[in-house]
Amino acid sequence: MAAVGPPFTMGGRTMVTRRDVGKIGLAAGLAGSTSFAARQAAAADAAQVAVDAAKQYSGQTISIVWEAGLQALDPLNFSGPKWKELTGIDIKVVEVSTAEMFTKIMQDYKSGAGAYDALNVIPSWMPDLANAGALEVLDPYVDKYGYREELQKIAATYRDNQMMVNGKIYGLPDDGDVFVMYYRKDIFSDPAVQAAFKEKTGKDLAVPTTWAEFDATGPVLTDILKDKGTYGAGFFRQPPYTMFMFQERFRNEGGKFFDADSMKATINSDVGVKVLTDMRAENAWMPPGVEQWGFVENLAAFLQGQTAMTISWPPYGRWAAGYGTDQEVLSWVPKSTIAGKVGYAMPPGGHPELAAGFCLSVASTSKNKDAAYLFIQWLNSESISMERVQLPYALRDPFRDSHFVSPEYLAKWPDAKDYLAALQAGAQNGLLDLSLLQTDKYEEVLRQMISKLWAGDDPKAIADAAAAEWDAITEKIGVDKQKEVYANWASKSGAYPKM
Repeated sequence: MAAVGPPFTMGGRTMVTRRDVGKIGLAAGLAGSTSFAARQAAAADAAQVAVDAAKQYSGQTISIVWEAGLQALDPLNFSGPKWKELTGIDIKVVEVSTAEMFTKIMQDYKSGAGAYDALNVIPSWMPDLANAGALEVLDPYVDKYGYREELQKIAATYRDNQMMVNGKIYGLPDDGDVFVMYYRKDIFSDPAVQAAFKEKTGKDLAVPTTWAEFDATGPVLTDILKDKGTYGAGFFRQPPYTMFMFQERFRNEGGKFFDADSMKATINSDVGVKVLTDMRAENAWMPPGVEQWGFVENLAAFLQGQTAMTISWPPYGRWAAGYGTDQEVLSWVPKSTIAGKVGYAMPPGGHPELAAGFCLSVASTSKNKDAAYLFIQWLNSESISMERVQLPYALRDPFRDSHFVSPEYLAKWPDAKDYLAALQAGAQNGLLDLSLLQTDKYEEVLRQMISKLWAGDDPKAIADAAAAEWDAITEKIGVDKQKEVYANWASKSGAYPKM
């Protein structure tokens, strides 16, 4: 998961501190002519290949940009020291708040300083960084060190959608960020609650699979449970988080971000206005003050039994079960009162947002490109990534097929099998964050739109204003240029759900 752990920052916002071309390219690389050494490497364990090749750089230091906070504990406490022990290469971890990562990467590239060797890159930034020239094309290294076979074992949604720009590999998908709906299975299975729900609605109580069902279920649960201090649902509502939830819900309801022919923004369509209207209406039956909730407030409410449903990144599921919260660095996580009582499901609509996430890349200005690449191949490899996604404190979420079926992970807590099944379903059905040239500018408009929504402004008026601002950004960048980038993004399997 990107961006968690106080204080949380991400992409210009304060947070908790987070296809076909790809398939053809990978298949062609596997089928094409490669050196005997590369074929030998492909047959070996990718982690060991990286270690063996990296030993020639023993005594050197490579720097890697990593999100500040809990995320950075991975290279600081685990992978960095282990790599040093295996290869003799020192790892310098450059901790940067997510709000500053894009800017600092671009500044380093433009200055030619070469201060960074390896990078953590949020996938939606990749077109901007790749087209600017800030990222090294990784295909030659992937072939040289025989990594294509293990790349194929990354879950298809991440591999096919978050790795390439214009048919070239610029990043190794390394974090399975996805939204999951968490619900109180003890409440949904309680005979008294079921009977009361049936009496009030004439329908059987069930976990919502559509937003219409969610809006019909939540307020009734609030009515039934409020006297006991529990509301039907609660969400983080601060704009940086709600921006992701809007992107997800808008597309699940049938919305498209742009008219593909004219590149005119269509977030102010009837679908967009309906989504904004419904989101604000839901606040009325959620806990008071929910409009101000961020990651921690929403987490605390759910773990303390105040809400029957919520949506968030994978760590909520682990922490609700109590997994890893005995770590000192997670002492800020509220103690769970609902361990063993949480179910995991796809958010309404069935296509969750692959919100944020990280890929591992090499800076084009690095003076240590091979050493930097070998470190990220080792990090991303089948064997090492299996250890990293189980670190209770470092927030890397499962992203390889093997992660979802790991016997060790399945045994972490009694319901871990259901948790991992939900993450795998999300990986199979998830939706990509919108990714364009200057994505951050479009996202800032969405954040402002959400702020105005909670302030009480008319949903149609703020949607129209946001669409007009998007159109102005597109005009400034160049309609034809942005149209090409959008068409490439929209062609990916995770851009829009199959309706």
